[in-house]
Amino acid sequence: MSDWVHNLPVTAMALVVFGFTYLLAAAALMAVTALATGERAKSFKAISPGLLPVLGIIFGLFVAFTAAQVWSDSDRANTAVSHEASALRAVVLLAAGLPAEKQAKLRGLVRDYVEQAANVEWPMMARQTASLRASPPNLVEALQLVIAPQEGQPIAQRELISALQSALDARRQRIIVSQAEVNPVKWFCLYLLAICEMLAIALVHCDNRLASALALGLFSTGVAAAVLLIAAHDRPFTGQISIRPEPLLQIMPNDPAGR
Repeated sequence: MSDWVHNLPVTAMALVVFGFTYLLAAAALMAVTALATGERAKSFKAISPGLLPVLGIIFGLFVAFTAAQVWSDSDRANTAVSHEASALRAVVLLAAGLPAEKQAKLRGLVRDYVEQAANVEWPMMARQTASLRASPPNLVEALQLVIAPQEGQPIAQRELISALQSALDARRQRIIVSQAEVNPVKWFCLYLLAICEMLAIALVHCDNRLASALALGLFSTGVAAAVLLIAAHDRPFTGQISIRPEPLLQIMPNDPAGR
């Protein structure tokens, strides 16, 4: 689905999705009504109504499979952000075991990293342009700082290294899942099945225009609702309903000295 649709507010996205789906339903109704004359009308009526539940079940399965992917991607994104925030919180807490100078520097590096993630990486993930090619310099510097030999506190040093590595891994997972979306082939197949069902409804009810319009209206409303639900959650970090950096911001030290 197009980038501009994903970036719309939910209300505007609903108008676009419902409008497009109703347009398809109206086109199917008008096309069948115009063709349902003479012998063609008899042929249309010969189509078995049993075709409708079969197509409906296939469409429902497509919706379920597509939605399952979207929920999985959303869960992965939430988990990655939560793990990253937890790891950084552990770094902030464990920094208390370091000498005052290193403690202040480490907290400052964590703060700078969180600000960079929230202000730079999040908009890039929303545009699906975030990359793993460059490592975050603040976390790399923090890792180098705690790896450097120091007097005492070997357990705290090991825990700090582990927490920083966990934060780096969570960031990698966050950026990877930011690229996830329902691909165009799935969207095409979803709407193709919906169009097939719309045509089948119009054909079966071709002798009763009101019944056909009502049935198409009900089905197209269900289609639009399913598509809207999937589209609004399709990209975990894009749109009005997206994952925000609040978990990271909540663990950010008040200032570089941690006061």
